[in-house]
Amino acid sequence: MTKDLTQGSPVRLILGFAVPLLAGMLFQQLYNLVDTMIVGRFLGVTALAGVGATGSINFLVLGFCMGVCSGFAIPVAQRFGAKEESRMREFVANGVWVAAIFATVITVLTVANCRGILTAMHTPADCFEEAYRYIVVIFAGIPFTILYNLLSGYLRSLGDSKTPLFFLILSSVLNVGFDLVLILVFRLGVLGASLATVISQAISGLLCLAWIGLKFPILHITREEWRLRSRRVKELCAYGVPMGLQYSITAIGSVILQVAVNSLGSLAVAAATAGGKVLGFLACPFDALGSTMATYGAQNVGASRYDRLNRGLLASSAMGFVYSVAAVLIVWGFGPGLTRLFVTGEGSAELIGLAQQYMMITTLVNVVRFMIQGMGFSAFAILAGVMEMFARSAAGLLLVPVWGFPGAALGGPLAWVFADVFLVPAYFKCRRTLMTRAHHVNAKEISA
Repeated sequence: MTKDLTQGSPVRLILGFAVPLLAGMLFQQLYNLVDTMIVGRFLGVTALAGVGATGSINFLVLGFCMGVCSGFAIPVAQRFGAKEESRMREFVANGVWVAAIFATVITVLTVANCRGILTAMHTPADCFEEAYRYIVVIFAGIPFTILYNLLSGYLRSLGDSKTPLFFLILSSVLNVGFDLVLILVFRLGVLGASLATVISQAISGLLCLAWIGLKFPILHITREEWRLRSRRVKELCAYGVPMGLQYSITAIGSVILQVAVNSLGSLAVAAATAGGKVLGFLACPFDALGSTMATYGAQNVGASRYDRLNRGLLASSAMGFVYSVAAVLIVWGFGPGLTRLFVTGEGSAELIGLAQQYMMITTLVNVVRFMIQGMGFSAFAILAGVMEMFARSAAGLLLVPVWGFPGAALGGPLAWVFADVFLVPAYFKCRRTLMTRAHHVNAKEISA
């Protein structure tokens, strides 16, 4: 059930690996869409704004958790590519120990400070309590978020992008079902929406753990491999923490931008939420390509197949460019109709107009970024995140006060441009560094 990405056509391998990832992300976005639709249509614009007001802080905290888990999977993929199975399992085991510590600390800190965080973000008063009830449950479920993302990251590092898809589909279906029951039957409001998310992810993560035990003997860890090793922990943190910080640093700009949107009122918050959900759905192919390139880059670096890096990058970038044209046409033609899925009644017409404006303005970076991370240069990801943070912060602090809502919508495009200006030359520098290292190693072997 594993897949070697170091042999064969990069185009075929990338497509074969990315399609299951894409399907999983589409299902994940689908249940996010349905979740938002149920909240917006059955609980109203205020409840939708409450959920949306937590979006950036949610991204900051959960993004860090998911980035750390993705980083922990990189040395696993590299050792798998190098055919060093025992060392690979040592990374897997030590990753579990470190992830458990991260989960405990982050959960305690975020749950204890939810109300203060929302206050500092100037969350509109009319949706403050809705926002708190939603985000405190999401943060309490962080251990389950880390469990699923860590295990699915390990599976993808072995070339298996299908198994995580199955459990993500299951989680999506369960989430929608729990949403309907908890919101419409038990009348729990936004609390029901957050409980549905946490419960479904917990079930998915636990089933993924059981499946690994049954079907992946390559991940059956011995008592000796379970031993906590400081060297492995340092290597894992060297990959995981920069990737987590990349998401969090990027999210700092999103938080500043969210504060600016919050100042425009709950209607603007709801519009950005609805537009962001549609764009999140359309961005899935880019995210799938990016995650694919992390595994592709890591396995080929582990196998010292540096010649395949450029070929993979060109292939994935071409796929992303073709899709981007289609995405713009979709937003232009169907944006208002998609936004009507979220709201009805008073205020809906104005919200639809704002959401369409948001999507039209905000519609390479993921592919290049994840390739660099897979190559082992995670620090560059942090610098790219800093570039995005500056761009989004500038939009929130400078553009929103002057242009209002359109200024907020420009935050995303500015962030991507700033990150690309840094990441494209960074990739070629990383590749040259790897080639130089390989040349020095070969020269020593010949002289010996």
